Amino acid sequence: MALFKDWQDFADKKSAEPGAEQYWTQYFLRERDFYEKLLKGEAPKSGTVQALADHFGVDIIEMTGYLDGINESLKAENDLENMTAETEVSLDYEPEKLYYNMVGAKAEWLYKLPQWDSILTEEKRKELYKAQKASTTIVKGPKVGRNDPCPCGSGKKYKKCCGR
Repeated sequence: MALFKDWQDFADKKSAEPGAEQYWTQYFLRERDFYEKLLKGEAPKSGTVQALADHFGVDIIEMTGYLDGINESLKAENDLENMTAETEVSLDYEPEKLYYNMVGAKAEWLYKLPQWDSILTEEKRKELYKAQKASTTIVKGPKVGRNDPCPCGSGKKYKKCCGR
């Protein structure tokens, strides 16, 4: 049984149901509790999916959702596609990468947790925040006018060279 596929189907089904917003609000609150324990160091660094779900007091499908969310921030990514209840998974995360990804996911309820104070300095968090925001900002180059020299370096006017 592929848990990751079950998680994706479950999430799609829940999103389509009436009252989905209420479910996801509750899910995000439980996710916040998960990350609070993880950041405090109260969580095991590895274990089976079922054991971790039991430790955090959530069902196995929801635990798969948490593993999906944190996977890119782990030191060694878990194989989500082939994961079963008895699969051994790791929760050994890289703090800077996790914070960066939380900012990228616009998960303010996660990257503003007070537990970050003891893990990353405020300067480092600001630096990671700015780096993430800058990575998604589109910067346009200067516009070349028709009568300006062509940027290709030919010496011709843009309208007579690359602007055709």
